[in-house]
Amino acid sequence: MRPFSRVLLAFAVVMVAAAPALSAGYLATKPTKLEKLVIGTDESGYGLSVTEYQMETGKAYSLEIESTGRKEYAFEAPKFFNFVWLRKIEAGDMEIKASNLYELEFEEEAECEIFFVPIKPGTYEFRIRGLEEKGMVGKFVVK
Repeated sequence: MRPFSRVLLAFAVVMVAAAPALSAGYLATKPTKLEKLVIGTDESGYGLSVTEYQMETGKAYSLEIESTGRKEYAFEAPKFFNFVWLRKIEAGDMEIKASNLYELEFEEEAECEIFFVPIKPGTYEFRIRGLEEKGMVGKFVVK
C-alpha cells in the first residue's frame, strides 16, 4: 500500500469513528429550561423557590433567576461555574457573553437568564452570600 493510501485510509477510519459525535449537532441551540429560581420568596425575604437542580454533563441548559427585591442578594456558585461552558447571560435588554461567572448581584427586583453546558459531574453548592445561615443555599447535581 502506498503512503498516500495509508494516510487516506487512516483519515477515513477517524472520520467514521467521529461521526456519531459530530451528528449530535450544536449543543446550545435548544437548551433545556430549568425551573425558575426565585430569590426572596417568603415575607421575610429569605426563601428560595428551588434548592436542588439535577443536570447531565454535555447537555445545554438555561436557568432564569429572579429576585423579589425584598433584600439585596448576591447569588454565588463559584465551583459550579468553574465547570460549565457559559454561553451567555441575558439581563434586561442585553446579552452578556463572558467566559466565566462568579456572582450575580441583585440590588432590587430584577431577573436574568443564564445559558450554559455543564462539563464535569459533581455536586456543587449555590448560595446567597451572607445569608447562608438563613437557609439561602442549594445545590446543582451534575451527572
